[in-house]
Amino acid sequence: MVIGVRVEPELERQLDQLARQLGKSRSACIREAIRQYLLRHGDAEEARRQSEHLARLEQPHWTEQVPDWSDWTA
Repeated sequence: MVIGVRVEPELERQLDQLARQLGKSRSACIREAIRQYLLRHGDAEEARRQSEHLARLEQPHWTEQVPDWSDWTA
């Protein structure tokens, strides 16, 4: 099967450079990238679980932390 994909010139340049370094064709590099992507993201339920887990681990940005003023008196 043939799939056409449009990429930015810089991405094409990086792909060509990597393919040369690895001694592979563009197509071989792209096939491997798709294979790895599907392994990582192919199971939607697992991807959702991992995203939720990472969201719980992330610390809020300092501007999002609101002090507790409930005991403050003027």
